[in-house]
Amino acid sequence: MAVHAHPDDESSKGAAMMAAYVHAGAEVMVATCTGGERGDILNAAVGSLARAHRDLAGLRREEMAEAAQILGIQHRWLGFMDSGLPEGEPLPPLPYGCFAAQPLQRAAEPLVRLVREFRPHVLISYDENGGYPHPDHIQAHRVAVEAFAAAGDAERYPGAGPAWAPQKLYYDRAFNPERFRALHYAMLEAGLESPYAERVRAWEEHPEGGMFGWASRHETTTRIECAEFFGYRDRALLAHRTQIDPEGFFFKVPTELAARHWPWEEYTLVESAVETSLPETDLFAGLR
Repeated sequence: MAVHAHPDDESSKGAAMMAAYVHAGAEVMVATCTGGERGDILNAAVGSLARAHRDLAGLRREEMAEAAQILGIQHRWLGFMDSGLPEGEPLPPLPYGCFAAQPLQRAAEPLVRLVREFRPHVLISYDENGGYPHPDHIQAHRVAVEAFAAAGDAERYPGAGPAWAPQKLYYDRAFNPERFRALHYAMLEAGLESPYAERVRAWEEHPEGGMFGWASRHETTTRIECAEFFGYRDRALLAHRTQIDPEGFFFKVPTELAARHWPWEEYTLVESAVETSLPETDLFAGLR
C-alpha cells in the first residue's frame, strides 16, 4: 500500500514499481489523502476548459480513476480536504478543516481502517519532509507512520476493524540527487539539453547544501528494477491532464534513455518486522 497526499502523486512517485508488482501478481492499493481541490491547473491546454475551473475536484477524481486503471492498482480516497501550498512571508494559516490542520489521530483513523481492511505487508510513504515540504505531504508521512505503528495494536483505534500489522515501512526516494545527476550526464552524453543542469551545477559547487535543501538525507536501501514499466508511469502521468503538461518537466528525459541509465525506483527501508539483508531488490524481501 502506498500513501499519497494528492491525486497525481501516485503517478510521479513509484508508478512503474507499482505496475511491475501488479504485473507479477501482487495486490497494490493507493490511499490518496486529499482530493487535490486546491491544486493549480498546470497544463495550459486544459486551462482553456471551463470545467477545469468550475469543477477541478470532480475532474481530478476522473483523472485518478484513469491513472489507477492504467497502473492496475486498487485505489481509495481517504476523504480529506486539500490544504493548498501556503506562500508568503510569514506563511498564512492553513485553511480551516484541511488535511494538514487535522489532529494526528483524526487524520490517521481512515488509513488505519484501510490498512486493517486491505492487510498490506508493505507500507510506503514519504520521508519526514514529505518528499518535499508541502503540508499535505508532511501530514501524509505522519499518518502513514502512525498507521504502521498502530494498525497491529487492537487497543489503538478500537473502532477501526480487526488489528493487522504491516511488516515493512519504506520511504520513497523520488528526489534522490544521484538519479538526477546520472540522468543529467546521460542527457549531455546523448547531445541533449539537460533539464537538471542548474541543480546539478549548484550541488556540485556546494555539495554540503544538498541538491534540494529541504530533502531528508536517507540512504537508498532498496532498488526496484522496473524500466519495463516506465511506459505505464508515463501514461498514468498523462491521465492527470490538469496537473501534467505533456511538454513539461516530467517528459524532458526520453524514456529509453532513463531506462538505460537509471532503470530503478528507489526506497529507504525504515522499519521491518522480518529479517532482510541490505541492499534489497524486492520490497517483499524477507516476506517470501
